[in-house]
Amino acid sequence: MMSCHWIQHESGAILHAMKGIRTLLAATGASAATLLCACGVPKPRLEDEVQTLIDRSRDSNVALMRGDAARWVELAPLAADFTLMSPFGGKPSRGVPPDPRMREIASFFKNGSLEQELVHAYASRDMIVLALIERSHVEAGGLPAQDWALRVTLVYRREGAEWRLAHRHADPLVAPVSLNESASLARGERTKGR
Repeated sequence: MMSCHWIQHESGAILHAMKGIRTLLAATGASAATLLCACGVPKPRLEDEVQTLIDRSRDSNVALMRGDAARWVELAPLAADFTLMSPFGGKPSRGVPPDPRMREIASFFKNGSLEQELVHAYASRDMIVLALIERSHVEAGGLPAQDWALRVTLVYRREGAEWRLAHRHADPLVAPVSLNESASLARGERTKGR
């Protein structure tokens, strides 16, 4: 039986052949080839993958604003070396949070909604970066529901056939701040209300 296979060689060249998969992998070197798509299914276009990640990012963060951290991770699987730079500052966290921490994260947000604005997307074969503005209305950390606008950078990395979230950075500086306010934050000075 003949079938169409798409193989991507480490050189980046896409090879197309009407051969058995073993023959094709042997011809390209099994360690140097990654099966992208087989059985007649076309290779996804990078633009489609970017749009899929934009949609998944929105849907995962809508779930998080409702307190559903499990759905958040289901829609945006985390890389083992995931880094988080939260909008509250402090030391970045590394790695996939353990279950108790995920429960903490889930309980932090309640009754929220989210709108996402794409500022720009950068894409390569194995990495997609989304620069976003997230505008949510949510009860967070026991505070009454309020608007939260965040500038967000998401870095997705391809791992095999799956895109995983490798990095999230968010800050609450959507509204401009003065040079003095920015300098005060950079010096680590606390503002009133902290």
